[in-house]
Amino acid sequence: MADDETAETPAEETPQNAVPSEDAQEIAGSAEDAALEAAQEALEAGGEPAPEPAAVEPAGEGHAVPSEDAQEIAGSAEDAALEALQESEDATAVAAAVDEDEDEGDDADVTATVKPAVPGAHLEVDIVPEGADPLGREQAGYEDPYAVESEEGEAAPSAEGEDGEESLSEPIATAAIDLAAGARYRATGKRKTAIARVTLRPGKGTYLINGRTLEQHFPRDTLQRNIRQPLETVGYQEKMDVVARLHGGGISAQAGALRHGVSRALLEADPNLRGELKRRGFLTRDSRAKERKKAGLKKARKKPQFSKR
Repeated sequence: MADDETAETPAEETPQNAVPSEDAQEIAGSAEDAALEAAQEALEAGGEPAPEPAAVEPAGEGHAVPSEDAQEIAGSAEDAALEALQESEDATAVAAAVDEDEDEGDDADVTATVKPAVPGAHLEVDIVPEGADPLGREQAGYEDPYAVESEEGEAAPSAEGEDGEESLSEPIATAAIDLAAGARYRATGKRKTAIARVTLRPGKGTYLINGRTLEQHFPRDTLQRNIRQPLETVGYQEKMDVVARLHGGGISAQAGALRHGVSRALLEADPNLRGELKRRGFLTRDSRAKERKKAGLKKARKKPQFSKR
């Protein structure tokens, strides 16, 4: 019997948490909405937002625990309040930015309307007729303000090179050559592979080169002028004859050798002419010559045409 009584007696039921009803949830939601509406009205009025509701501590044992739906509704209510605050701040920032843009746009319009001044707009057009001097130099009494005059009132030379060229072209006045009947002045001149053996003697300024005249042996006027330069510089171009024997080289090389030989012969006639003749370059041996051909090249430096293929 004892066993039957114990078996029939029901076991003690474990306590379960109470679940709030739908009316309770609706009341809680309306309370939270009222708090949010109050906060929104405070923001619109320009006041400080209402303090957030204090967090509710979880209920201990024996108290009612809200269900998942109630917790989700409460969380969405809190998020709605935060979103409303954020939207109000964003709207204020956008309004301020729009005001600044409008102010800048007004300033830009004001500056754009001002037109820049055209340079030279105040100058008058000066038309010079054809054939007239724009500087008025044809008028009587015109003076060049930039003209430089010497002490004597004459214009000074524009460049120093002109004085040097004029001094080189003038004949040497200090030449003193003995023109006795039996006077002979001999010298040797060289240029490239040409050699000229020259003899100067008193005469009328004739040239005898290998038994021919100067014009016959050197038909080019340039070469004739180069050969005559030493005697013209000294001033004895019509007082001395030139007899020369040439061999080796070509026409140009022989002309250079003849001029070199005549200059050295004049130095034999008057040693005092060395400075002037050397300053004019007549006593300098022209050592320039054709460069030899190199192996593998067409000429001294010319290379064969390159072919890639």
